Amino acid sequence: MASETTGHKYDPAEEHAFPDERLNEVLPKLVEHPEVEAYLEAQNVNAVTRKGYNDHGTKHIEIVRNRALRLYDLLKAGNVPFNGATDQGLDEADEPVIIALAATLHDVGHVVHRDDHVYYSIPLAADFLDEFLDQFYETPEQIRIKAEVLHAILCHHTEETPLTREAGVIRVADALDMERGRSRIPYEEGGRGINTLSSQAIREVSLQPGNGTPVMVEIEMVNAAGVYQVDNLLKSKLRDSMLEDAVRIVAVNTKSDAGLVERIEL
Repeated sequence: MASETTGHKYDPAEEHAFPDERLNEVLPKLVEHPEVEAYLEAQNVNAVTRKGYNDHGTKHIEIVRNRALRLYDLLKAGNVPFNGATDQGLDEADEPVIIALAATLHDVGHVVHRDDHVYYSIPLAADFLDEFLDQFYETPEQIRIKAEVLHAILCHHTEETPLTREAGVIRVADALDMERGRSRIPYEEGGRGINTLSSQAIREVSLQPGNGTPVMVEIEMVNAAGVYQVDNLLKSKLRDSMLEDAVRIVAVNTKSDAGLVERIEL
């Protein structure tokens, strides 16, 4: 099963292991591809250098991809059906491939502009996929894989509604990159507003099997301002993701001054 910090590998000894040969063939070549590496460096220029947002490059993509695959593992273990690959007549083994590709390429549009970057990501990712997928799939399967990856990329922002659970996983995983200093909501430089406080309030995010749901997202906060970030970002991305009934969000507020731990279910 995937960890949240390491590359994704399925363990066939796990009782809920899923077809992994295809993903394990595709993923190393994807991660090490020189064009991907160049995009991940270049896409931070507009996001970070020019617009003052937090990292949207290599580290963000690694976090999103690992958490997306972790989500996939937990949802599959909870018998949540995925429909993207199935609707296209593809194999179950193609589900995590679609997720890994979409997670890796979802932000490449930042090289054009931060604003509306999701729409710029589509043609750039399509061009890359045309060449990259050729080494793994025949033409009909290439087109279908590409279609599902582009759909997931498009729907990682809330303006578009996911029609597949693969796309829903990307949408939610993007919001899970929210630990201290990595908020998806930009903070006011030098300010003390709610965005600033919230962006520094999340200490740790963990994904675990849930009690009554396949997935529990537990978010440890150092102060209650983190609720603002969770409520305004993660909940909005979970809404209409096709995963609402499968994911439970619990925020744990550790109040070091009072020695209390407060659990808030959102």
